Amino acid sequence: MLLFPAIDLKEGKAVRLLQGRMEDSTVYSDNPVDLAKSFESQGAEYLHIVDLNGAFTGKPVNDEMIRRIVGSVALKIQIGGGIRTMERITELIELGVERVILGTIAVKKPELVAEAARRYGNRVIVGIDAKEGLVAVQGWAETTEMKAIDLGKAMKIMGVQSVVFTDIARDGMLQGPNIESTVQLARETGLSVIASGGISTLADLQNLQAEAIKGVSIEGAITGKALYSGAFTLREALEAAHFIPHDGENGNGREGHVK
Repeated sequence: MLLFPAIDLKEGKAVRLLQGRMEDSTVYSDNPVDLAKSFESQGAEYLHIVDLNGAFTGKPVNDEMIRRIVGSVALKIQIGGGIRTMERITELIELGVERVILGTIAVKKPELVAEAARRYGNRVIVGIDAKEGLVAVQGWAETTEMKAIDLGKAMKIMGVQSVVFTDIARDGMLQGPNIESTVQLARETGLSVIASGGISTLADLQNLQAEAIKGVSIEGAITGKALYSGAFTLREALEAAHFIPHDGENGNGREGHVK
């Protein structure tokens, strides 16, 4: 299972929000480039970036910082937030971003998602953000009447292979991810799912990895606040993401074999 340490950008700084509320943010770093370099030095291979300002406004806001991060590390970077045109998708991929995450337009302009998937394959993935099972868009400011499962099925038909799934109620709360809904989304849609929101302990990562070992298409996990708050180190998280339980073990400890 892949592990994606997260950098959420707000006005050029690395922050974390509680349940997606822009007014409820904590600044963790004034220099996201150094943060990305730190993740790389600790063994990360992947990085998840969100342009929070872009997610709310629909326009790129943190491009200068994104360029600096991409140019400073060899990490495979996936980025989301306000990506709503083919031109923007192409711009980011040409910049060196590994994958772009489409959110709002998956609901508003699904035909654009289909075209992007045809053009760029699995370099285009979709972010499905849910509140009580219903999809939220516009930086989570607007909740739709569409069920997350239904959006996932529609995206599968459009040619999308992977999604990032976030339970908004868990995001930034350190209450554990919604593993049940994550597993359900993977099983009912046939999509490869990256779990996001609420990861607070190594056991959370181990339990997701245990589901992946059982054959559920859980591609990876994103962790942000738990890293910043010191709940665990990145090295510990990387080990947990590759945890192989002993017989009869359910992945609720800190020990385990590493691939």
